[in-house]
Amino acid sequence: MLSTLNNAGCAQQPVASFAFDWQELPALPDKVGFAGSFGGVSNRALLVAGGANFPDGGAPWTGSTKVWYDRIFVLENRSGQWQEAEKLPRPLGYGVSVSWRGNLIVVGGSNVSGHFADVFMLQYKDGKITTEPLPALPKPNANACGALVGNIIYIAGGLEKPDAKTTESSFWALDLTKPSDERQWEILPTWPGSSRMLSVAGAKDGSFYLFSGTQLVAGKREYLKDAYKYTPGNGWTKIADVPEPMVAAPSPAYVTGDNLIVFGGDDGKYAATAATLKERHPGFSKNIWQYNTQTNTWANAGNIYTQTKNDAATNPNGSIWAPVTTPLVTWQNNVVLPGGEVRPATRTPRILVAIPEK
Repeated sequence: MLSTLNNAGCAQQPVASFAFDWQELPALPDKVGFAGSFGGVSNRALLVAGGANFPDGGAPWTGSTKVWYDRIFVLENRSGQWQEAEKLPRPLGYGVSVSWRGNLIVVGGSNVSGHFADVFMLQYKDGKITTEPLPALPKPNANACGALVGNIIYIAGGLEKPDAKTTESSFWALDLTKPSDERQWEILPTWPGSSRMLSVAGAKDGSFYLFSGTQLVAGKREYLKDAYKYTPGNGWTKIADVPEPMVAAPSPAYVTGDNLIVFGGDDGKYAATAATLKERHPGFSKNIWQYNTQTNTWANAGNIYTQTKNDAATNPNGSIWAPVTTPLVTWQNNVVLPGGEVRPATRTPRILVAIPEK
């Protein structure tokens, strides 16, 4: 059953235009959870696939090794339980997720062997998953962002290989309405700003939006606050900077009215001290930001519901955190944040749901 989180003791703060009621779906059937999973909707069912974790609940500083997965989980309705379906073609994570016409489209990604250019569709029907290939990306890519604008997938930024010292300025488009034998990725002009990865994408009124991200300079991260809008026929326009970095926030942004909504992200506040904080890291940003596409302005729209308990350092899954490196899935008109990373190296199997209040 759904467990309502915002009760009288933890009510949302008033916001200018709207608020969210926070609930949870049944947790993924894994004691550690995953980051970098793919997520989407196929024939009304919620799919969560792939991703990676440290299976013993450890971290790089404890000698643990990251493991990628090919598991696909299916939730047919909110009061049901997760079922495990067929597997991905390979263990995979940290790519882009797109829901389109009853399919979850998986774009790029990585595993222990490197980064991939593969693109394919997953469809859940009659209790089974089928896989259909789509044209591969122009080159391997992970940690990109992307969104569906109409029937065109746009992919921006990313990282070509695990040991790359610089991020990508790639901007690609795939028109899904073309016959299958005519589909191919179009290489488009890049945005007028730094290369980046782990950005947040958005789609509204025929335009693609690119928010924040992090640039690698000589292998070191620089947190970005710039933002851009791409409109076919008109190209790129710089828009208002984000209020704080939103690195690896759930993507794409949620659309409501004239607004694109971004949930949390790594604002870089603890980036310099993460290696020493380790299990004492307090987690990522809880801020919810709304960007009004008509006024080109940002406003705070409250906070992601979190609940940090006294044993959070040793029992992180007993607490509720704001997740990063997870897709944002719109399912049954609600925002779903499936799993993700909640502090460096720590995953969660919890699945938060934000229900827009009318």
